[in-house]
Amino acid sequence: MDKVDKRILQLLEADGRLSFAALGDAVGLSKTPAWNRVRDLEAKGLIEGYGARVNADALGLKIRALVHLVVSFDQYEAFEAAIVAHKSISVCHAVTGEYDYVLEILAPDMPCLDELLRTQLSRLPGVTRFNTSITTRLIKSGSRYSDML
Repeated sequence: MDKVDKRILQLLEADGRLSFAALGDAVGLSKTPAWNRVRDLEAKGLIEGYGARVNADALGLKIRALVHLVVSFDQYEAFEAAIVAHKSISVCHAVTGEYDYVLEILAPDMPCLDELLRTQLSRLPGVTRFNTSITTRLIKSGSRYSDML
């Protein structure tokens, strides 16, 4: 990956709807070579897809919780499959340390979060215990990975 590829990644992370002509102009290429570079970055797995950033608060998902879980080792596959299928869990990390996983859960209000934790999350395969923290403010989200290069 050269400087042009890095710049293409930065530009597309900032605006995934940028035309190939505009992208090419920004990096000193014509439209077709810019398109070829993007296609190659996609083929290499550096670009996984394109999408809109949606405002969770505007959708009514006002509660953001971080849940640290311990899961029975022999049930981690079933747990992970259940997490992938669950619509209220926006992020799941397998982690080291005292807990096995950290989840980010979005809910419209505290009663809904309480119901989700008590009747759904606690019954997922292998969950032995969990600890929940409520986010009071989101300070940073959606870092641009290409800026870290």
